[in-house]
Amino acid sequence: MPEPVETKSLPILIFDGDCGFCTTSARWLQRRLRSDVAVEPWQFTDLVAYGTTPQRATYEVIWADADGELYGGAQAFARWLIHTGGLWSVPGAALTLPPIRWLAAGVYRLIANNRQRMPGGTPACALPQPPKP
Repeated sequence: MPEPVETKSLPILIFDGDCGFCTTSARWLQRRLRSDVAVEPWQFTDLVAYGTTPQRATYEVIWADADGELYGGAQAFARWLIHTGGLWSVPGAALTLPPIRWLAAGVYRLIANNRQRMPGGTPACALPQPPKP
């Protein structure tokens, strides 16, 4: 994993900008949450500066907090809700607790693995398949 360097804008939510479903979802949430979080596609983000890789960014949405901690998938959304504060922090905190955390991770992975089938998704949204042995 690359070593994180000083970052420009934290916190940040990094998503897959090549995926129509991901882009629509991230922008929709950005408008609803109205927080100070940068919401950027990984394709236009210096991933090394945030201590992550393109491989991870294509697999899951990533939250990088002000301390440089990284959270992926459902936990990225949980951290965004917690950061936003107010009533949003309640579901965000709930998403960090077992068994809700486990359920959220499963639902996130189900959606991520099928994002090309989701509204706004296209065949280009499909996650890359691992090479066959």
